[in-house]
Amino acid sequence: MLEKLKESLERSDIVRFGEYQYFVHPITDGIPAMDPQVLDEVLDRIYDLLDLNVDYLVGAEAMAIPLIVPLSLMTGIPYNVVRKRRYGLPGEVSVRQTTGYSEKELYINGLKKGDRVIVLDDVVSTGGTLRAIVKALKTMGVDVRDIIVVVKKTDKLEELEKDIGQKVRTLVSVEVKDGKVHVI
Repeated sequence: MLEKLKESLERSDIVRFGEYQYFVHPITDGIPAMDPQVLDEVLDRIYDLLDLNVDYLVGAEAMAIPLIVPLSLMTGIPYNVVRKRRYGLPGEVSVRQTTGYSEKELYINGLKKGDRVIVLDDVVSTGGTLRAIVKALKTMGVDVRDIIVVVKKTDKLEELEKDIGQKVRTLVSVEVKDGKVHVI
């Protein structure tokens, strides 16, 4: 299962940001070019996991967008993008995101108390993006029904789950060792 994804991950290039080893892959970075068969395999697997009884699919700009847009088309569920830019719309919520290599503000718009959502993301490494978004959504009174992430690159997922108060489902797990991505 997910063989095309696994094979493509193992061919990923690695770059360093200080001590942080970052793998570059079409699912997580949009480069190099995405093999449509890999994307199709990923989308089919996520679709099989989805609870269709939600109001929105939610994902952070930028790399959740190639996941939530086609899944919205497949399911008929609207999507909502957590943006990197402030719009100043009524009800906009600012979220501080801290990852292994950067800190920035994210902005949630168009969601309200009682909305039922599934949060989708490309990768969980430090957990900074998911932690910030999920905590903000819950503070807003949004019902986070599920969290699905394509790639797990962390040994601290249980810590993240405890912190946000729910499970994070992942499709594949990887580690970067000796300058290579290994699917585990």
